[in-house]
Amino acid sequence: MNRLFGSAPKAPKPTLNSAISNLDSRISSFDVKIASLNAELGTYQNKMAKMRDGPGKSALKAKALKVLQRRKQYESQRDQLQSQVWNMEQAQTMQDNLAGVMTTVDAMKTTQKELKKQYGKVDLDKIERMQDEMADLMDVGNEINETLSRGYEVPDDVDEAELDAELELLGAEMEMEGLRSFRNAIPQGLFPSD
Repeated sequence: MNRLFGSAPKAPKPTLNSAISNLDSRISSFDVKIASLNAELGTYQNKMAKMRDGPGKSALKAKALKVLQRRKQYESQRDQLQSQVWNMEQAQTMQDNLAGVMTTVDAMKTTQKELKKQYGKVDLDKIERMQDEMADLMDVGNEINETLSRGYEVPDDVDEAELDAELELLGAEMEMEGLRSFRNAIPQGLFPSD
């Protein structure tokens, strides 16, 4: 028969999110029903509080008990639906976590392939030769710096005693120069003339 007339179009398969939202709407309708039954119970309680014992109060009490019984049934059904929603939310969380894990695994596989490809291009012997060449170049640079930093005007055979004597002579000259500038700064007549 399906060949002749075709088959009915397939509806999309339900997802956890759509099932959860469907149950949430049913829970909301139960909440509305329970709220209306609570309001009805409140009116019955108010009326019974004002009535005297008798057949009228008994009839009203029987109605209130039936309303209370319906409320309990609705609450029980709502609680069952909430448990189902909880279970589906847990399944959704597990599914999301698994999707995250799979994404991480795929990323790690891709990274591993790229690393293998990159490390395949690296030649350790070439790197070691390059490091040796750099060390040689650093040694040459140090030798050049040492050569350039040598002094030209200081002879190697200078006597330290002569240098010390010359340093003392310079110090004495600076002292004498300091005294002369000090005397010139003070007004004349305070010091005897030379």
